[in-house]
Amino acid sequence: MMSRFNEKGFEFCIDRGGTFTDVYAKCPDGSTVISKLLSCDPDNYDDAPREGIYRIINSYYNKSFDINENPRKKKLIDGSVIKSIRMGTTVATNALLERKGEPMALLVTKGFRDILYIGNQSRPSIFDLSVNIPDALYSAVIEVDERLLLASEKCCIKDWSNLPSAIGVTGETVIIEKTVDVADLRNQLIQLKSLGINSLAVALLHSYIYPDHEIVVEKVARELGFDYVTLSSKVMPMVKIVDRGFTSCADAYLTPAIHRYISDFASGFINGLESLPVLFIQSDGGLTPVNQFTGFKAILSGPAGGVVGYSRTTISDLGPNQAVIGFDMGGTSTDVSRYHNTLEHTYENVTAGVVIKAPQLDINTVAAGGGSRLFYRSGLFVVGPESAGAFPGPVCYRFGGHLTVTDANVVLNRVLSDYFPKVFGPTKDKSLDRAASIKSMEALTSEINRDLGTSMSVEEVALGFIKVANEAMSRPIRAITEGKGYSASSHVLTCFGGAGGQHACSIARSLGINKVFIHRYAGILSAYGMALADIVHEEQEPSAFVYCESNFKAIDDRFMHLIRKCEEFLLEQGFKRTQLQYELYLNMRYEKTDFPLMILSSASSNCLSTIAGDGKFCMVGNFGDTFNLRYQKEFGFKMDPKRKVVIDDIRVRGIGKSTDDDNLTKEEASKDNFNEAEETIQCYFEDVGYMATKVYRLEKLEPGQTIGGPAIIIEKSCTILVEPECMARITRQGNIVIDLQQKTSDELSMKNTSSIDSITLSIFSHRFMSIAEQMGRILQRTATSTNIKERLDFSCALFGPDGGLVSNAPHIPVHLGAMQEAVRFQLNHRDGDLKPGDVLLSNHPGAGGSHLPDLTVITPVFAENQKSSNPVFFVANRGHHSDIGGITPGSMPPHSVKLSEEGAVFMSFKIVENEVFQEEKLVEALQAPGKEPGNFGSRNLFDNISDLKAQIAANQRGILLVNEMIRQYGLEGVQKYMKYIQENAARCVRDMLISISSKLKTSNLEASEFMDDGTQIKLKIEIDPKIGNATFDFTGTGIEVYGNCNSPKAVTLSAIIYCLRSMIGYDIPLNQGCLEPIKVIIPQGSILWPSLEAAVVGGNVLTSQRVVDVILKAFQACAASQGCMNNITFGDETMGYYETVAGGAGAGPHWNGRSGVHTHMTNTRITDPEIMEKRYPIVLREFHLNPGSGGKGRYKGGDGIIRKILFRKQMILSVLTERRVFAPYGLHGGEPGSRGSNVMHFSSGRQVNLGSKSSIKVEPGDTFCLTTPGGGGYGSLD
Repeated sequence: MMSRFNEKGFEFCIDRGGTFTDVYAKCPDGSTVISKLLSCDPDNYDDAPREGIYRIINSYYNKSFDINENPRKKKLIDGSVIKSIRMGTTVATNALLERKGEPMALLVTKGFRDILYIGNQSRPSIFDLSVNIPDALYSAVIEVDERLLLASEKCCIKDWSNLPSAIGVTGETVIIEKTVDVADLRNQLIQLKSLGINSLAVALLHSYIYPDHEIVVEKVARELGFDYVTLSSKVMPMVKIVDRGFTSCADAYLTPAIHRYISDFASGFINGLESLPVLFIQSDGGLTPVNQFTGFKAILSGPAGGVVGYSRTTISDLGPNQAVIGFDMGGTSTDVSRYHNTLEHTYENVTAGVVIKAPQLDINTVAAGGGSRLFYRSGLFVVGPESAGAFPGPVCYRFGGHLTVTDANVVLNRVLSDYFPKVFGPTKDKSLDRAASIKSMEALTSEINRDLGTSMSVEEVALGFIKVANEAMSRPIRAITEGKGYSASSHVLTCFGGAGGQHACSIARSLGINKVFIHRYAGILSAYGMALADIVHEEQEPSAFVYCESNFKAIDDRFMHLIRKCEEFLLEQGFKRTQLQYELYLNMRYEKTDFPLMILSSASSNCLSTIAGDGKFCMVGNFGDTFNLRYQKEFGFKMDPKRKVVIDDIRVRGIGKSTDDDNLTKEEASKDNFNEAEETIQCYFEDVGYMATKVYRLEKLEPGQTIGGPAIIIEKSCTILVEPECMARITRQGNIVIDLQQKTSDELSMKNTSSIDSITLSIFSHRFMSIAEQMGRILQRTATSTNIKERLDFSCALFGPDGGLVSNAPHIPVHLGAMQEAVRFQLNHRDGDLKPGDVLLSNHPGAGGSHLPDLTVITPVFAENQKSSNPVFFVANRGHHSDIGGITPGSMPPHSVKLSEEGAVFMSFKIVENEVFQEEKLVEALQAPGKEPGNFGSRNLFDNISDLKAQIAANQRGILLVNEMIRQYGLEGVQKYMKYIQENAARCVRDMLISISSKLKTSNLEASEFMDDGTQIKLKIEIDPKIGNATFDFTGTGIEVYGNCNSPKAVTLSAIIYCLRSMIGYDIPLNQGCLEPIKVIIPQGSILWPSLEAAVVGGNVLTSQRVVDVILKAFQACAASQGCMNNITFGDETMGYYETVAGGAGAGPHWNGRSGVHTHMTNTRITDPEIMEKRYPIVLREFHLNPGSGGKGRYKGGDGIIRKILFRKQMILSVLTERRVFAPYGLHGGEPGSRGSNVMHFSSGRQVNLGSKSSIKVEPGDTFCLTTPGGGGYGSLD
């Protein structure tokens, strides 16, 4: 026992990151110690957090320790001298990213074995032909023979009335069609146990309502000795089986790894962790006892401490009601978040391809950090996303690493080796190697100068990469501010993390932010934040209540039940009731919408008393008004007040206040006591070159001291750059505030717009794309329909004054290029008849449309005080509307033969004129198809109008962003770089075509494919191998067809752009320049350029895929994917449903085709099975992969899908599909994928093949079986 033990003991806060472990400790005498050590250093210790504790305790008691002591010899720590340990760890995150968790199995309802593999069926990168998606977490799947159905008044299947039923936890009735087959389950679990699997995730359909079947499964598994059993109904009792399943899998996969780590950590203490308060910080920013720390709550454990840290410290120093942006720049990535009076949470996030449905801090991550690698590609400066990692790391680390952002800062003398730890090189005792960084940068500079014919210096190139990195890191900040309706310039930028201080001033200036805050512990703020965090316990339960007066008492009763559970837990942790606070939430949505909002009660409080209601609100707070205000702010409009508001979940967040702020306020020192700089060095800055720059140590600076830029402030764990025209001051709490002087628009305007600057070009590439991306976020956020808000069937883009595409956010590939044709048509058609306050609506295929449900909204952009009357830019978006009239519900008729049968037609309609929304004329046009016999007007006018308003709002956001850029850089400069960006895209395409011509040893390529009706699509490509131009000649393609597979010319252009961009293989600006080297020949009157009255609904969704198949076949890029979107619609006069279904992807030269995924020209999501069964009168009987349907080969094609839908009432079913006759081709000896099929199983027992395209009346009990095509194989098996 150490003799100087103080009963207060040590308090440790530890952030175990991927590269470094940071420790903040408060010692028994009240002093504080900070420490930073490598997270992995097996030569010196086996656990970094424990080593940090060991060193600090021994140092405090003046007990020496040998850093070279054998790490395998346990350094046991006396836990009796420790008051508490708080930790954050990336153990779970790393295990998820590296797929190194516990081997586990998924137990799921029979018929749904691949439900998580398929997920939402979309692919993360639309131009990645290999469809690289992270592996599933589970090693095996058990299908549990059980089934619950939802009781429904719409169900007309009489036999089900005799089945047993039960009332679920939400008050809804479930039909128990099949109880768990325990004998079968037991046998399968015994076999699973023999494989060495001991962790299970159980996710059964509708278990969030009725968990009894999952509880039965758990009981059997426990009896058989399984160590970990995670039930989805306990982990996250919310609707959506896919999200719930992913979350439970993550918990089963990660929790054992966390427990092993905790056990190993505990082994370094004399009595383990017995009687030692150990808390872990969770993804939501709250602390929890070590025995409650589980996998799915640990994903953001590390970054969470930083968010708590910056939010508390910034407000403590600068005052309340301050909007703050957190900027955490690390080695491989940068995390950004926002705080304004409360921590912002998200309730669904995707990490490493896994959906986590749980409260998490709203942190956006971009793959740009100090270790991001630097590249020069086809005239562009590129930063990341590849990272040099901790090893070998940057060049300056002396491990033979790669050129990175850190190296660029070293070259510019912004990171000083004399003030950096000497831990580099093979012997780990060397300083940073600036000479090596300069040498590598010189080599890259020579390459750039040769290519561009310039004479840039090494410093100019290094600074160029810094500027590009800063722009990349600014994009997510714009997304969480401007993308949500907040002005970035109204925030304080709080910087932390090892690399953030070097970039803070530049990023703040680019965002118009005037103030930067850097805490004195900025380098270890995630660890320090844990000292400020509260202990949190949450309780949640599903609900089906309608928010109305008659349910208020019942809702309040459920709140009180959950509050008492939170209170019980927190009292057990040693809190007094006076220390407890509660946040009360209802997850609310309008009936028949898919986008709930988690609403915080206005009466969240620190007591259990309720607020007496007066009949207008719940007794615990006014949720209704809060929901309406939040809905209008989020989505830009109000719903009909008569529309019911449904509560999906009731949630209580119990908080035990336990913070201990270490913000000691000191008096400001007099100028006589200010400390001088350590030295003056030469540091490089834009426009001025090297400048004399003073270097200070933060610990020597006094409160009140001001430091004019340029200067460098060295904090123990980070370097802070104060740029010219910035003023830093030390606050009374010892932190740094930097005030920036914003440059005027004249200063920011392009100095020379007549010549190209590759650095500025790279920055504009980010800015143009950011505009399209932010438009997309506004559209998704403000739309009403499932198609746009949930399935994401939309695209947004920016166009030049000639209508040429400038940037297109990568949303739906079939929209690429096609919108350019639409904008150019309107420009020519209107010919000067456009003015501010006008907005155009179009969908006609002859006006650049794709098919009629895709409504395109086009808005001209006029600059402020512009001299010309012509638009300087255009913004546009295209969204798929679920119904715009026509002969069948869903406006996707399989047998339409003329355009008017497919819905309302808009050639050039001013939906807004002189800033007035033309609602009356719009409604008239949407109802016009109903004037034809057998035809109908729109069946969903409310969604049409709401979504069109959202599309207009998205364009308006684009206009604001364009004008902001014009104010910043000047109209001439912006338009010049628009042109340069387009030229750069053309160069990338030319480089690719020259490379392919050389690789294939030919300049003449050709291919053909047939539609299911026998129509040929024929293509000949002639490449100029010297300059990279090419002709795409579709001469010989079949004539216009009588059905609806005719494809507008604009769709073929989209297919060409998609294929060219996909074959390039890396990010390039997506604009009209991609087509500039291409001459396209399409015979008029063919299926690819039909007459104006031709039906086209199938051309957009089917023929477009076949065009892609033909192009990729000609280039021998990969085997054919499923070549279809599998369009399924059903409905009646009261409802309608539309979906597209995934299939198999084609294999390629070095990859197997992905199974069960959307490919090529579409990337829409599919509705979750539980949502589908809850909202529509159907039962999804099966949804899984079709094994063996992918073509064989050296690389196997992806498998298609089997999807069976049982109908519970009479409806009309329509199918619009392809690849039912001609199979997806294999390539280079690979076998073709299997054809798809559409089979109707009538309740009478009769089976009928519906063919590729059909519309049929279905009766209760009938089942439709969709089998989607597989992808072709690549390469011979020999």
